[in-house]
Amino acid sequence: MRANDASVKEVLATGWSGGWMLILLVLLALGSIAGAIGGGIWAEEENSVAIGFLTIGPSVLLFTCCMIGLGGLVVVEPNEAKVLLLFGRYRGTIKKDGWWWVNPFMTKTKISLRIVNFETERLKVNDNDGNPIEIGAIVVWRVVDSAEASFSVADYADYVKVQSEAALRNMATQYPYDAHDDKQVSLRGHTAVVADKLRDEIQERLDQAGVSVLEARISHLAYAPEIAEAMLRRQQAGAIIAARQKIVDGAVGMVEMALDQLGRSKIVTLDEERKAAMVSNLLVVLCADQPASPVINTGSLYS
Repeated sequence: MRANDASVKEVLATGWSGGWMLILLVLLALGSIAGAIGGGIWAEEENSVAIGFLTIGPSVLLFTCCMIGLGGLVVVEPNEAKVLLLFGRYRGTIKKDGWWWVNPFMTKTKISLRIVNFETERLKVNDNDGNPIEIGAIVVWRVVDSAEASFSVADYADYVKVQSEAALRNMATQYPYDAHDDKQVSLRGHTAVVADKLRDEIQERLDQAGVSVLEARISHLAYAPEIAEAMLRRQQAGAIIAARQKIVDGAVGMVEMALDQLGRSKIVTLDEERKAAMVSNLLVVLCADQPASPVINTGSLYS
């Protein structure tokens, strides 16, 4: 549910053709000038103030109305909207580009419908493991409801910025910076999942502002400077342990496969002691950091 259920919804409005209205207003203004001149000449000939007032007065009034009417001309550019207010009441939004004429007493507010992107500041937060990290994001958005953007929030551009940073801060606390388990979502290892989560959270906060979030992605991610070196060593140690685990798993599988194949082919018969020695030697060769230096035994295993 939206926080503001009484928010104003956008209503599309149309105006009169600005070109034709300009021609009409100019013709009326010229006619009023001609009427005023003619009325003045007539009043002078008749030497009558009443005739002058009756002929010149309406002409002056018509000319004044024409000048006021020029204030109703409005230009709407592509991907732009004009929000119309008449004495404080919302009367609609013009989105169709062109030159239009509306009630000159209407207040016309420009709202850009173009795509906007901005980068948040680098925020210092704690991830899900409690480690301080620095994180920043790029948010791409646009206005889709001009009425909500104008009347539901005070400044929709600033609202987008503040709420985006709040959503980023909240999202960063839900995931660890890094995880060696592929099943656990992390900020560094699952950028697509994190980006979708961030976009959805920002959109939820901006629904009442008439804004649609097109994309949100992390632009900066790093450990805080005070723990960066220690966390780098921890990360390296974790990577070494994970790599060692895979090496040992692979080595055990290879030893098992070698013993199984030797047993099936009956190339050599090994008792338990010889199997233990073979397993030890194979594990040393497969798990060693350095290449093994073989020692040739020319005697018996039991000598």
